[in-house]
Amino acid sequence: MKDLSANSLQLDSQLCFKLYAASRAVIRGYKPMLDRLGLTYPQYLVMLVLWEWHDAPPEQPTVKALGERLSLDSGTLTPLLKRLEQMALVQRQRSARDEREVHLSLAAPGLALRDAVAPLKARLLCDSGVDLDGLGALREGLDQLLGQLKALS
Repeated sequence: MKDLSANSLQLDSQLCFKLYAASRAVIRGYKPMLDRLGLTYPQYLVMLVLWEWHDAPPEQPTVKALGERLSLDSGTLTPLLKRLEQMALVQRQRSARDEREVHLSLAAPGLALRDAVAPLKARLLCDSGVDLDGLGALREGLDQLLGQLKALS
């Protein structure tokens, strides 16, 4: 077993803390945009997936598939989806083949909302002054890390 130096146990040495703090900062940065759209950050993530599915439909656009895509369980997704349905952005329908499956689709206002997101997101990136190339490299590194961590579980 490797020796743990004192520095390895400092908060600022922890990758998990840096990821946590960065995630919170990104969500805070998105908040003004999402407030204009009337969405929470988790609702926004759901909408991103449903917009993807609208353009390239999966074989089974189900709550289960959405949960797998977002790494969320149905207990977390169900209230989110109910709220999005109440907002007339999403439609949920039980499968005729297997009523345990709930299929998801965008309602017309949910699809139209995508057009409002692009300029707001572009503004968010411009205002932040972040290096877009650096963000691309960071995203690739995080994809690799996430893949490795998923392989362990």
